[in-house]
Amino acid sequence: MRRAGVSAEGFWGLVSPASAAALDGEASSSWGLSPQALVEAAGRACGARLGDIPGLPGGRVLVCAGPGNNGADALVALRFLLMAGRGAENPRGPRGAAALLSKFPPDDGSPRSGAVRALTAMGIPVLTWKGEVEAEGLFHDAEIIVDGVAGTGLRGPLEGVPLEMVRSINRRREAAPGEVPRGGCVVVSIDVPSGIGEGIPPEAPAVNADYTLAIEPFKVPLYVPALRPRAGRILPVRGIFPRGLLDKYRDAELLRWADRGPALSPLPPDSHKYSRGVVEIRAGSPGSAGAARIAAAGASAAGAGLVRLVVDDELYPVLAAGAGGVMVVPLSGVPAGAPGVLSPGRFKPHALLLGPGWGRDEVRRSLCREARKAEEGGLPLVLDADGIGLLDRDAVFHGRAILTPHAGEMEALTGIPRGRLLAEPALIAGAARRFNAAILFKSHVMVLSSPEGRLGFIDGMDPALAAGGSGDLLAGFCAALAARMRAAEERRGGPVFDPYAAAAAAGTLLAAASRRAGRVFYDPLRLAETAARLAGKAWLPRPPAGPN
Repeated sequence: MRRAGVSAEGFWGLVSPASAAALDGEASSSWGLSPQALVEAAGRACGARLGDIPGLPGGRVLVCAGPGNNGADALVALRFLLMAGRGAENPRGPRGAAALLSKFPPDDGSPRSGAVRALTAMGIPVLTWKGEVEAEGLFHDAEIIVDGVAGTGLRGPLEGVPLEMVRSINRRREAAPGEVPRGGCVVVSIDVPSGIGEGIPPEAPAVNADYTLAIEPFKVPLYVPALRPRAGRILPVRGIFPRGLLDKYRDAELLRWADRGPALSPLPPDSHKYSRGVVEIRAGSPGSAGAARIAAAGASAAGAGLVRLVVDDELYPVLAAGAGGVMVVPLSGVPAGAPGVLSPGRFKPHALLLGPGWGRDEVRRSLCREARKAEEGGLPLVLDADGIGLLDRDAVFHGRAILTPHAGEMEALTGIPRGRLLAEPALIAGAARRFNAAILFKSHVMVLSSPEGRLGFIDGMDPALAAGGSGDLLAGFCAALAARMRAAEERRGGPVFDPYAAAAAAGTLLAAASRRAGRVFYDPLRLAETAARLAGKAWLPRPPAGPN
């Protein structure tokens, strides 16, 4: 299995602001990388990345720089951009440029003062903030604003001059949205949008960026759901720190299908439906039959060998017709007892999914209690929607459950207001420890945590997924992967099932499938087809060469 957070394309670990500061310190003390060297490397890399943004080369650039290293990075990026574009034969250079500082630095040999000296020597206006009114003309003419006002070391909401600068940046962006060079203004933040940080309320003033040049290692606040929209499109900036140093610092990870799909072994060529994993789904109720159908389609798309969908008797004729390979069973056809037993000793699922469109009556509550007993006995259990709503706040699992709540369901389960859940990933991690279950928190950025404290983020920002049925599809993915791991566990006689890994693969599969579908409003059943192609490419072996 590939090491979490690392792929051939780069390091995908995330660090807290405290870890970022510690990494900087070790880079200087143990690796001989001075602050000047790091700023030079980061600034040049950001300048090169600026030149890659469509439409930016050739626009009028205004750099807004604070007193920290983010400000120095932004100033060096401007110098690099100017030098790369010098000469009429190179159209990449801006038509005009200026730097606006929160305060003029002393000539103290710091990275920031060195960057100011270089720009001044190049004839670039370097101005000091005198007030919002005085700076209005500069902002009005800017087509590209590079935000280096504040970084992750921020200890509280912006105030004073940095706050005034951020207000001016946002006013310019809101007054003239668009793409350079068509009369608009594009805002590019260095590392993080100024004003966001750990422990800072999400409603506090901050830059609303179109792009963020995220310097490796990427910072956790970028992917906190309540803060993520501020960053716009996140572009990685790599090559600043040695890999040996990066590997020491990781507080969370950015989860991607490119890593999570290959992390699961392909199915062996001699697989049969039971070795691929058997899933049982309890879902659907009058008015919500679609949720059951979509969940079953998700389980099939993610590779389950056999899917059994148990539904209320009145839904059976609706869902059995056109069910394809899904085994649809009326509730009256399942004997009382542990869920998943169609006839004793004959049908035993490898994973159980409860909840999509299910309802919350006493029959459901009783089945949910039985399912929790089955989880205690080793059966992987996925709870979604009403399956989560049937839980008590003092419920405790046995490390083999995956919960897939959205913010409202998580608030009802934990009593924590949804605003805090969206702003504080540590609360998701705390709930995972408390319930002893993996929690895949659904939002425009999905947050995944395990009882052991693993924390991952799946970057979404995809409104195509903001539709009924997406969560049902995701729950089906989770169940299929849990069943596959459980089946392998039974064959090998050792621990294989990992709820965090199953949920990570399921969540990234959903995000990747939506992106592959293109800019279209789709039905989740159609999205299942796209997901099936991605999953098959990742987990089905190539057919052997032969006469056929």
